Amino acid sequence: MRQTGAGTSGWAGKRPSAVAILTLSVALAAFAPASAQDAREFPSENGTLRVETLATGLEHPWSVEALPDGGLIISERPGRLRILRDGKLSKPLTGVPEVAERGQGGLLDIALDPRFAENRTLYLTIAANGKGGYGTAVVRAKLAADRTGLTDVKELFRMSKFTGKGQHFGSRIAIAPDGSLFFGIGDRGEGDRAQDPRDHAGAILHINADGSIPGSNPYRGGTGGLPEIWSKGHRNPQGIAFDPKDGTLLTVEHGARGGDEINNPKAGHNYGWPVITYGKDYSGAEIGEGTSKEGLDQPLFYWDPSIAPGALAVYRGKMFPEWDGDLLVAALKYQLLARLERDDSGAIGSEERLFDGEFGRIRDVVVAPDGALLLVTDEEDGAVLRVSKAAEQ
Repeated sequence: MRQTGAGTSGWAGKRPSAVAILTLSVALAAFAPASAQDAREFPSENGTLRVETLATGLEHPWSVEALPDGGLIISERPGRLRILRDGKLSKPLTGVPEVAERGQGGLLDIALDPRFAENRTLYLTIAANGKGGYGTAVVRAKLAADRTGLTDVKELFRMSKFTGKGQHFGSRIAIAPDGSLFFGIGDRGEGDRAQDPRDHAGAILHINADGSIPGSNPYRGGTGGLPEIWSKGHRNPQGIAFDPKDGTLLTVEHGARGGDEINNPKAGHNYGWPVITYGKDYSGAEIGEGTSKEGLDQPLFYWDPSIAPGALAVYRGKMFPEWDGDLLVAALKYQLLARLERDDSGAIGSEERLFDGEFGRIRDVVVAPDGALLLVTDEEDGAVLRVSKAAEQ
């Protein structure tokens, strides 16, 4: 593994679940498991962890967010949203936009508006149908007052070029303090697209909450690239988060055979794929021109072999003060949760691997309002898990 120095993006934001509801009182009982046998304990470097199963029977769940009333809202890749409250899953919400369930595509991320408690606004990323095949889109909607459906659904963004390929849609959302949206789209299985500034594929994008273009974007005037683009050279970013403490924007993305990366995307920068990479093709062949090239940014950290990262969170909760500032990365292929320690400068140090193979493919990780972790497992019979500190004996 390799690590390089960390940087900051200048934004002081965080994933919307933390922004919207950290200051709200959430009863821990709302996250209680259905029965005692649903709880298991695991050793870690900082004490024993308790993992509770909050729900099962979800079809390839992709994202989870904590609602202000103590419930959880969960996306399922085939195109369903459900709410989990008091140990019970709701029926699928009405009004969810049609998605293209193709390969890795479908209903993907959920992000809550920073003022969700007041306006009930949320954002979704989806694989959509369109001319030429399928592509990633961003949708804004409101959760109905009775919590049974979505209203005021509006598509804010649709990528520039669709294709029949079913891979590398991205995509998660991080919300800045001004309410603007950062999100990632993969190269859609066509690596060269990640180097084309006139193509949304292989990029981190940045739009306002109404779909307009923020003034900080490097190509806002359309000169040199598409105005929504923030950074390029990303293979398939499926995790994105702000550090609540210092505003660092961080992403995690899939490499090929090796070369999964953590990056700090900056306006107008290029992160190399497929010109440089620490991975190889699945055939074993070399990719691109090596691991470095002038003008292309290095990752903060990379994995070889790949763990297939699914999501990223920065820990700033109260339950695990010893994890303060650490990165938490959900892993699909290796079926684990990786905890990466960071020093005061933000540089990434040692890695601890948790729950290796115990729960299947871990797709999402979120820091809940009480400091516990929420995970979802990307399986046909997917689950929602809560990770907390075990009681001392």
